[in-house]
Amino acid sequence: MSIWVDVARVAAALNVVVLVVLSAVWARNYLTFRSKHAIGLLVFGVFLLAENALALYMYIIDPTLSGWFATDVPVIAWRLMMLLHVFETFGLAFLAWITLD
Repeated sequence: MSIWVDVARVAAALNVVVLVVLSAVWARNYLTFRSKHAIGLLVFGVFLLAENALALYMYIIDPTLSGWFATDVPVIAWRLMMLLHVFETFGLAFLAWITLD
């Protein structure tokens, strides 16, 4: 089961990095254009960043939860959580490509 834990951790970490970059771009765009679209993207990015940072905290830092996730979570649940993080990583990569283009 260790591979599912590692994949979920890496995907969540990548999501945090991409969301920091995207949020910075969207914040700069909002300050430049003052549009509802830019502030909407910024709010979306900040909330998604908080979700991924919390997931990363639970997977790596918190002593109780990281141990529980690594040992007692059923394999099917890990596969589904990992799949959600990986899908999110691909979606964010596409969104970053569009935003930074």
